[in-house]
Amino acid sequence: MVDFTVAIPTYNGEERLPEVLNKLKSQIIPHNLSWEVIVVDNRSTDNTEGVVRDYQTHWLEDCSLRYAFEPRAGAAFARQHAVEVAQGEYIGFLDDDNLPASNWLSEAYAFGEAHPKVGAYGSEIQGLFENKDQPYVPPDYISHFYSVLGVIKRGSTARRYEPAQKILPPAAGLVVRREAWRKAIRKPLFLNHTSKDAGLASEDLEAVFYIQKAGWEVWHNPQMQIQHKIPKDRCEKEYLLSLVRCIGLSRHHLRMIRLQPWQRPFFTQAYLGNDLYKFLRHLLQYGSAKEEDIVTACDRALLGNSLISPFFLWRKRYRDWLAQNDKKND
Repeated sequence: MVDFTVAIPTYNGEERLPEVLNKLKSQIIPHNLSWEVIVVDNRSTDNTEGVVRDYQTHWLEDCSLRYAFEPRAGAAFARQHAVEVAQGEYIGFLDDDNLPASNWLSEAYAFGEAHPKVGAYGSEIQGLFENKDQPYVPPDYISHFYSVLGVIKRGSTARRYEPAQKILPPAAGLVVRREAWRKAIRKPLFLNHTSKDAGLASEDLEAVFYIQKAGWEVWHNPQMQIQHKIPKDRCEKEYLLSLVRCIGLSRHHLRMIRLQPWQRPFFTQAYLGNDLYKFLRHLLQYGSAKEEDIVTACDRALLGNSLISPFFLWRKRYRDWLAQNDKKND
């Protein structure tokens, strides 16, 4: 029996994986904890498999390192594959740019054991900003974007995420109870995407929304700490605008998850009215702001794309339906 599975979904992670795997090799593991590591290769075109196979030849004796290939592009498919092949009661997700502290795994396991009603819980995530592998001091405005960049600091004590708060932990450093995922998520996640060009984001939040809706508790555990490597180009306007655009376009789907089907038409109208009010208020308040004001531009992009989110997603579902029918008719 395996207590804990560390799952690392990756796309073309040949250069990034070694640092993550080395951090896992140096974990301080209690003697009574059994664990495994699974690297889920999400259609990589580089030598990701070769890197994993090489590490398997000199891996830990008391932990298995497994390689899995997911042919469907998209992070949600890779995480679902990890859940399907994992043997652990708990599954801890690390991206290939996440560096866990030496006690991350032991703290994660201890927290799950101490909270039997918890279905998912997130880590404290520190931003490790870099430019071409060298330390980089980001501009002051970047603190405004911590949450969308996956930098999470929510206090020094553990806290429960209440459904009314509409705040949840991201997938980086997220631990789920395998039973909770399997019972709450029984169909492919809708917000799966392969790139920002798809206009979608937040597929990690979608999974946690379903777990919370199924009645499981969701927590933040600051004793689990990881560093998230963030390159310089992710701090620049072009990337941030693309990111918040996708978050805004995906927002309607996340809002509807919490509701019963009969409630959705009424709440959709209410959200549309509220989003329109917020967008117009922002235009009136900051309409004269200079184009280079990144915070203002991104806030407006988020509000504007949240407003059109229902129409964007309805069109996407219609196109997906047409594509599926075309395949059936071929």
